Amino acid sequence: MIVADRKPIEEIIEEVKGYKHILVLGCNECVTVCEAGGKKEVGVLASALRMHAMNEGREVQIDEHTLERQCDHEYLEEIRDRIDQYDAVVSLACGVGVQFMAEKYHSTPIYPGVNTTFLGATEERGLWTERCQACGSCILARTGGICPIARCAKRLLNGPCGGSSSGRCEINKDVDCAWHLIIERLKALGKLEDYEELSPLKDWSKDRAGGPRKVVREDVQL
Repeated sequence: MIVADRKPIEEIIEEVKGYKHILVLGCNECVTVCEAGGKKEVGVLASALRMHAMNEGREVQIDEHTLERQCDHEYLEEIRDRIDQYDAVVSLACGVGVQFMAEKYHSTPIYPGVNTTFLGATEERGLWTERCQACGSCILARTGGICPIARCAKRLLNGPCGGSSSGRCEINKDVDCAWHLIIERLKALGKLEDYEELSPLKDWSKDRAGGPRKVVREDVQL
């Protein structure tokens, strides 16, 4: 899932100062799971903005709403009939949702309420860890299901480096060496011979060429 973290309230206040009618808009998908932008967080942020306005003696109307998704045209249509009444929207969706909102309602300022960080997994409540950088050419079949792009501090396609020690990364001793994990995993799978095969250099120009990437599925298009 996409993992996000809440922006400092001071940053959001600075962005929306001067507006009289603001919509705080949540998303019921990834940011809800990581407790950064769901209905609960919408309420907390809206209350903080109201309190700040009241303390400054300003009259500001703060409305709250949460969409099922902000990265889908269908769900964004839900607010079409009232979007024009707002001076600004604070979106608690990931960066994709913020951009989709801005593209669809280009006459209304859309401000991000969270920082989008990485594609990750829930280890436990309150702890999310990076697992994927969506680099475009997945090599997990050759690395025992452990991604060196996301989990190696140096993004080594062939490792480990000479600095790892006792299964720990030289950059951060609290972090497992990704290549140590890969080797142990390949051993457990009886596929250690895969480690002997060197991976070619990653062609980043191919994965990132031509601007924003897209996936087209003609078999499901209308």
